[in-house]
Amino acid sequence: MFPIRDHNPSGRTPYVVYTLIILNFIVFLSYQPIMSDNYRLTLFFHDWALLPGEVMEGRRLHGLVTSMFLHGGWMHLLGNMLFLWIFGDNLEDEMGHLGFLLFYLLSGLGADFAQIAADPDSLIPMVGASGAIAGVMGGYLLLFPKARVDILLILIIIFRIFTVPAWVMLGLWFGLQLFNGVASDPEAGGVAHWAHAGGFVIGTVLALPIWLKRGGPRYWKTTHGHPPHPETKYRLTQSSVPRVRRRR
Repeated sequence: MFPIRDHNPSGRTPYVVYTLIILNFIVFLSYQPIMSDNYRLTLFFHDWALLPGEVMEGRRLHGLVTSMFLHGGWMHLLGNMLFLWIFGDNLEDEMGHLGFLLFYLLSGLGADFAQIAADPDSLIPMVGASGAIAGVMGGYLLLFPKARVDILLILIIIFRIFTVPAWVMLGLWFGLQLFNGVASDPEAGGVAHWAHAGGFVIGTVLALPIWLKRGGPRYWKTTHGHPPHPETKYRLTQSSVPRVRRRR
C-alpha cells in the first residue's frame, strides 16, 4: 500500500523538488555500475554513507549530508522520490524555494541524529533520502491533515485505488516507524526506522512557524484541515479495451 498522488495542487513550480529528484537519480546512476560488486560498493558506502560510530568520533562528518543522496537500489530510490514528488511541492509552495531546501536538509540532519542516538556505535552505513522526506511528510501532516491522498492497494492480484485523508495515511506510516523502531534491533541493519521517525518529528517542528503564522488551531478550524484552495479532482475513465464474450 503506497500513495500515488494527492488532491492538493501547488501554486508555484517546485523547482527544488525537481532538482532534488534529478540529483538523486544522477548520484545513483553514477555508482550504479558497481552495485553488483559488493566489495567496491562497501568501500563506496564507507566513504560517503553515514556511519554513526564514525560521526561520534568526529570523523566522516560529510556523511551526514552525502548519505541523503545515496540509495541501496532502484526500489529504494523510486519509492523515496515518489513520496517527495507527492508531498514536497506543497511544502515548497508554502515555504518558498530556499526555505524548503533548508527545511529538507535540516529534516535530513535531524533524521541522521535520531538514528545515531538509537545506535551511536554502529558502523553499518546508512543511506537514503527517506529521513529528509519523512520531515516533508511531517510538515505536510501539520499543514494539510485532511488533504485527500490516493492510495494504491495491492493484494496479490488485486489492484485498487482509494482515497484517504492525509492524517490517516501519514499517521499510520509514522506509527509503523515507531513500532518497528522499538521492535527491531538497530545493530542488525535493515530499514532505519528511527531515522524515519526522527525526520518526521523534526519536519513537524520546523513547519510549526508557518502553521502558527497561518493561525495555528484557528487555521485548522477555518479550513477544516483541508488545503485552503480548491482540491484537484481526478476522473477515472473506463478502459477502451473491448470486452470479448466467451463461448460456452
